[in-house]
Amino acid sequence: MGIGIAKLSQRTNLWPWLLLTPLALYMAVFFLVPLIDVAIMSVTEPRPTLANYQRVLTGSLYLRVFLNTFITAAVVTFACLLVGYPLAYLMASSKPRTATLILLLVTMSFWTSFLVRTYAWMVLLGNNGPIIWFLQALGVQQSPQLLFTRFSSTLAMVHILAPYMVMNIYSVMRKIDPVLIRSAESLGAKGLALFRHVYLPLTAPGIANGSVLVFVICLGFYVTPVLLGSPREQMVAGLIGNQIDEFLAFGMGSAMAMVLLVVTLAILTVYHRRFGLDKLWG
Repeated sequence: MGIGIAKLSQRTNLWPWLLLTPLALYMAVFFLVPLIDVAIMSVTEPRPTLANYQRVLTGSLYLRVFLNTFITAAVVTFACLLVGYPLAYLMASSKPRTATLILLLVTMSFWTSFLVRTYAWMVLLGNNGPIIWFLQALGVQQSPQLLFTRFSSTLAMVHILAPYMVMNIYSVMRKIDPVLIRSAESLGAKGLALFRHVYLPLTAPGIANGSVLVFVICLGFYVTPVLLGSPREQMVAGLIGNQIDEFLAFGMGSAMAMVLLVVTLAILTVYHRRFGLDKLWG
């Protein structure tokens, strides 16, 4: 009797691992194996050496591109925060039906691919687009160059990534107990003081979640900066694409990809120690 119960218990304990087996195989085949291949190419192409990493870490071109990538990611993250925080607050302070409607409008952008949204911005910001036409209708003689600039790629990335920021902040705001706000008001906290000392600290986890998520995604953005951005202000993903597509420099492209991966993992490690990766999605 006891042996039968023990065997049944062992079988029960094996079920979670059996259920995870398809996922583990999928991750190994489509993620781990390609990652190992990229890591090997970074030190073997065109010959076994660490010269690719030396060039990436010391070359002025690559350092400038990495710096431009981090600056762009920081600007996009800050802009998403400026847009997302008031919108999330509006959702949190609205009636459930209104909040659901706003959330629906925010998440509708996920129903359209990055490529389609990027091409839409190309039409809007182009020389024959509605924005240039409107400026000319106002009497602006020399229309500004909007397309193929850092401004156009940054604007499009903010549009694409802002929903991530909104949803993370909103998920934290809606969990705030209204009693805490009323208690602070009864103690004399009002207006800006109430927001700075009470509400902002309570929403800080949502800000951190959204900022890390947007920043990390922006580091590896490829389609939007390549199609809308300036060739003189490339991001890392675009330069990796150029190295592989135009120069067939698989070693350099792989080395840059591995450096970017290490930087991303470092950011996520710092975030995990402070908040925990399980909090990243709210």
